[in-house]
Amino acid sequence: MKYYNLFIYSFLMIFSLCSLQVKAQSGGDDVPFPESMILPMDSLLSDWRVRTFIISNEDCSTADENPFFEDSIYIDRLSRIPTVMEMPYNDVVRRFIDQYNTRLRKNVSVMLATANFYIPIFEEALDAYDLPIELKYLPIIESALNPSAVSRAGASGLWQFMIGTGKIYGLESNSLVDERRDPLKSTWAAARYLKELYDIYKDWNLVIAAYNCGPGNVNKAIRRSGGQTDYWAIYEYLPRETRGYVPAFIAANYVMTYYCDHNICPLETDFPADTDTVQVSKRLHFEQIADLCNVSIEQLKSLNPQYKRNIIPGDVKPYTLRLPHGQLCAFIDKEDSIYSHRASELFTNRRQVEAKRNTGTASKTAVRSSATTAKSNKVVYHKIRSGETLSTIARKYKVTVNNLKRWNNLRNNNIRAGKQLKIYR
Repeated sequence: MKYYNLFIYSFLMIFSLCSLQVKAQSGGDDVPFPESMILPMDSLLSDWRVRTFIISNEDCSTADENPFFEDSIYIDRLSRIPTVMEMPYNDVVRRFIDQYNTRLRKNVSVMLATANFYIPIFEEALDAYDLPIELKYLPIIESALNPSAVSRAGASGLWQFMIGTGKIYGLESNSLVDERRDPLKSTWAAARYLKELYDIYKDWNLVIAAYNCGPGNVNKAIRRSGGQTDYWAIYEYLPRETRGYVPAFIAANYVMTYYCDHNICPLETDFPADTDTVQVSKRLHFEQIADLCNVSIEQLKSLNPQYKRNIIPGDVKPYTLRLPHGQLCAFIDKEDSIYSHRASELFTNRRQVEAKRNTGTASKTAVRSSATTAKSNKVVYHKIRSGETLSTIARKYKVTVNNLKRWNNLRNNNIRAGKQLKIYR
């Protein structure tokens, strides 16, 4: 009887441990999907990138029905993806694969189209840091390949950097510029961050878990598990949203490789294939470029998502502008004209103002006198000749350079022959 009771106790202990392991492996229904997988389809399709550059593929259409496959098929297909990272299969991974192949079929079609533009950028940075190329699908679960995506927590861009982490890796964030949305800079920052995480954990599943919830939470899960350093062993100790992160990553690799087997067809993209960059050293508005370079505001936003207000603050420091090759040549040819085009209309921030103070009757009299004098001033227009400067013109009319700039809304001392200056005498 004693041994029988011991046997029953041992059996129950083993069953409990196995149940716990199965729960960790399967996750049940409480494993949340990443934000990129729960975005409404209408929101994705109304995105200006999709409206402007994604077009239907007349030779191929995504079927509504997803064929059923046995688990053994999924296991075999995952094993045949040439990866360094481990791609195991379980009920949780199956659940995420099913989501991509059913409810998110149209999203996958869109992502397959935009991938043609972004994946080469990802592959170049990952290869430079000697990282697994399959990490190129990490932005699929981070942002659904939308460079303007913003999470509920405030993470932004293709790689969903928080402001603090982005600044550590050299990504500038202010009211006008958010380099977390810059596909090129954010990708190289992400590659560097992933490399440093791997130097800590030496396990790629732990690396991408730490990328999602931070090294602190992964370290805490490792301690709570008794020092285990396997993702599936610390699974139940991770934050709830991170438990679905690695399965979602495995599912993204699967669907981006085997989408044809699930009757999903990629849409075609009209992104400009041939683009290049130029350095901007003056303040510039997208409307100035659009007016003179035959390029739409939407296309400028698409190629330069890091500029939040359609303004490039090149007067602070040089910034990069990406354009289709044809429009880039036009920009270089017309650069001076572009900078001056509608500048006074688009940039209204004053650099200096005079604060008038009321100090009594004498001041009021002075103000009235000044106003009367201004009304009686005669306005003349001076046509700028070649070789003239603001200083020489100011001396000729016995006024100050600052007055000339104020009267003509000039932001600097640059003037051009043939233009007219308004002068009060």
